[in-house]
Amino acid sequence: MTDRARPRQLNQFQQLNSAILSGVPLVSMGEAIDTVRQIAREEAPVGYAFDYAGASRQYVQEGSALWVTFALALAIIFLVLAAQFESFRDPLVILVTVPLSICGALIPLFLGWSSMNIYTQVGLVTLIGLISKHGILIVEFANQLRKDKGLSPREAVEQAAAIRLRPVLMTTAAMVFGMVPLIIATGAGAVSRFDIGTVIATGMSIGTLFTLFVLPCVYTLLAKPDKT
Repeated sequence: MTDRARPRQLNQFQQLNSAILSGVPLVSMGEAIDTVRQIAREEAPVGYAFDYAGASRQYVQEGSALWVTFALALAIIFLVLAAQFESFRDPLVILVTVPLSICGALIPLFLGWSSMNIYTQVGLVTLIGLISKHGILIVEFANQLRKDKGLSPREAVEQAAAIRLRPVLMTTAAMVFGMVPLIIATGAGAVSRFDIGTVIATGMSIGTLFTLFVLPCVYTLLAKPDKT
């Protein structure tokens, strides 16, 4: 007779025999999942597959849904702006501010201050609507100047950016200072509030800075030409 170890129970996952590996990540959830995925691909025998459970499964599913949510948010805002301005050019100019603000919002993630999770994803989607307000202020005023004074696109957008500078900065300052309580929060749930506040504050600040310089240039290139 020989003795050998046998499992006390056979675990199953989605009606397949499985082995459960669990642990507490010391890094962000995204980095931990990428590491485990790489190890599984290198070490797992042929014919084996791997899946996720618990918080990691939720993270993977929500991460793939972010792009769909992001695209739907952009499409809805574009259609609403197109109906408001009765043009497809002006919404394109306004939505130029979105990638600029997103780049600013991703800086804390690259610096390691935060990680890509459900809370930062909510902040990114919220940022789309917030930053679009700056473009609406400038583009709408520039169109009105062209209609009333017959200015060229460049002259109109320069005056609009100068005149609407104060409202744009006040909107940004109000939103950034409104995020300070979330950033400095302590206690239960402080990390989630910090993630949302940091993404929105940095996205609004850097997005506004670039909006004041980049949006007028794009408006000059894409604005409806003057009637001759």
